Amino acid sequence: MPEDDDGQAPLVGVTVVSLEQAVAAPYATRQLADLGARVIKIERIDGGDFARGYDRSVHGLSSYFVWLNRGKESLALDVKHPRGQRILRELLATADVFVQNLGPGATARMGLDASTLSELHPRLIVCDVTGYGETGPRRDRKAYDLLVQAEAGLLSVTGNDDQPARTGVSIADIAAGMYAYSGILTALFVRATTGRARPVSVSLFEALAEWVSQPAYYAQYSGIRPPRTGARHATIAPYGPFVTGDGEAVLLAVQNDREWRRMCREVLGMPGMADDPRFATNTDRVANRDQVESAIGDILATFSTGETMRRLDEAGVAYGQMTDAARLFSHPVLVGRDRVRRISTDRGSIDALLPPATLGGAEPALGDVPALGAQGPAILQELGYDDAAVDDLSRAGVVRTESSV
Repeated sequence: MPEDDDGQAPLVGVTVVSLEQAVAAPYATRQLADLGARVIKIERIDGGDFARGYDRSVHGLSSYFVWLNRGKESLALDVKHPRGQRILRELLATADVFVQNLGPGATARMGLDASTLSELHPRLIVCDVTGYGETGPRRDRKAYDLLVQAEAGLLSVTGNDDQPARTGVSIADIAAGMYAYSGILTALFVRATTGRARPVSVSLFEALAEWVSQPAYYAQYSGIRPPRTGARHATIAPYGPFVTGDGEAVLLAVQNDREWRRMCREVLGMPGMADDPRFATNTDRVANRDQVESAIGDILATFSTGETMRRLDEAGVAYGQMTDAARLFSHPVLVGRDRVRRISTDRGSIDALLPPATLGGAEPALGDVPALGAQGPAILQELGYDDAAVDDLSRAGVVRTESSV
């Protein structure tokens, strides 16, 4: 186990039990596992977490699943079976955190809601990840990432003039997972300092609504809906891709008028352009976006990509290059900073990125990706079930083990 200055990874000793599926809750618990927490993932007997079946692109495994579930232990358990519920309750009796993102009302029907569990286990932190909240007019509605992107207004500002576009990652799920993760850490801190375990509740809709607040403010108070501008920024210009003489795209991000003047003088070689009344301020440039982008594009088309980047570097103007997702793990920043590790799956080893937040003196505990039910027998034995009892549970379809596959 990686160690920090005190000889332990940050969350060693914290046990998380998670009734999780898809993206949001697994993303939260994976980050807890990266910090050393023990995460026991409860999966369906018939196929497990349905994210296992999203694709077969990583040595025959799902790209979603291997991304979201490293470092966890898999227990394939029929939680609707009375004996399965008993096992789950035995696990919760010794757990620190319980996370769930099942369908609306599912855990409440099993008596696993936050209020009931808090009475039974006062030190247990319960985290519920829902679509639209546990109360309100849409508490019973299922929520998936694209649907929430639409409801939260993200699709109204993403895409181009012709049509909206789904964000290329599961951003509503990721947002909810991030808030669940930070909420659980906060609850662990509160419990450590006050002795009280407070429940955590996060909805996909409210998480993404927070992230869409800037365009919401802009639209509500200006009366103008931010346009869908593709890879360009709706309210800052120039901010987006420009094609150089090599035919490659370089993305510019001019954040203020000082940078704009440097851009005109040192990159474009057009100092007079900085004071053109159509372009002098960001508001002017946004209002005359087509003209300013056309002027910049005409000049950059005469430069090679290397010359463009050299000029931008010397002028201190921010820019980026388009990276294909297939080359991300070999990006010079990730390689140069040694941010890529190897982890194992039951189909072979794969690359894994270190978590973005670096805690000084502690290495993340990047564990392997579990096969369905792989740790089930060991978990049950910890609860006091001997081999005969485990075999009996397997034959009864309560748990799934290698012998029952």
